Amino acid sequence: MGDMAAPTRSIDDLASDLRALGVEHGSVLMVHASLKAIGPVEDGARSVLAAIRAAIGDDGTMLMVLGARDDWAWVNDRPEDLRPGLLADAEPFDALTTPADPDVGVLAEVFRTAPDTLVSDHPEGRFAASGPAAEALLSDVPWDDYYGASSPLERLVASEGQVLRLGADLDTATILHYAEFLAPVADKRRVRRCRRVATPSGPEIRWVETLDDSAGIVDFDSDEDYFAVILTAYLETGRAVQGRVGGARSELIAAGDLVEFGVVWMAEHLT
Repeated sequence: MGDMAAPTRSIDDLASDLRALGVEHGSVLMVHASLKAIGPVEDGARSVLAAIRAAIGDDGTMLMVLGARDDWAWVNDRPEDLRPGLLADAEPFDALTTPADPDVGVLAEVFRTAPDTLVSDHPEGRFAASGPAAEALLSDVPWDDYYGASSPLERLVASEGQVLRLGADLDTATILHYAEFLAPVADKRRVRRCRRVATPSGPEIRWVETLDDSAGIVDFDSDEDYFAVILTAYLETGRAVQGRVGGARSELIAAGDLVEFGVVWMAEHLT
């Protein structure tokens, strides 16, 4: 006989699990979630968001990384002098209408389109937030090094925010990009990307320069993503609260503590 089907959970079920994990009213949470890992939920992704909202209350704030779907990403593998011409017919990035990067998961796109969600205007490091701290997290974000100084990630740490991971892969810890920015590592790899973006006066070609958030800031001699190595090591310290939300193995992590841990780890291991 096969395994019994997973139970369908309600908003109240998930909210109860979140509270048991330690989520409190008024929290500022950066959320990474796998709907598949959570399992069947009444009304799907919207109920997952509603459960988080119930757990943090109206005075809490949710933050998610969106990125942006980019069907023209291949252009940035070509020589720089060719890129603007290759992008001439590209659909311009629009902060309000361009879908989230599919790699960040279904929940991010549902959150992006939900009422009262604010989004930052950036074709690479776009975030969404909802709640009283949303505007403070997302306003006037940096164009270059969009995970660094004055970024939503730095502001999350400054607000004593937490990272809530609901069944997410071990390499899914966007806050560690801020650790990369801070880490005293020599010769960090940088990238320069060309994007076509919507502006009030029409589409424009713009360049973005940042630490390499795709292949890593240095080469790492392992088949495993170093974010996954760092997060695994961090979880082994016991400093995260771990439990289950729905069917998902879940963690609640102090964002600043993980960043500090990541900076030390990178200084020791990324040379």
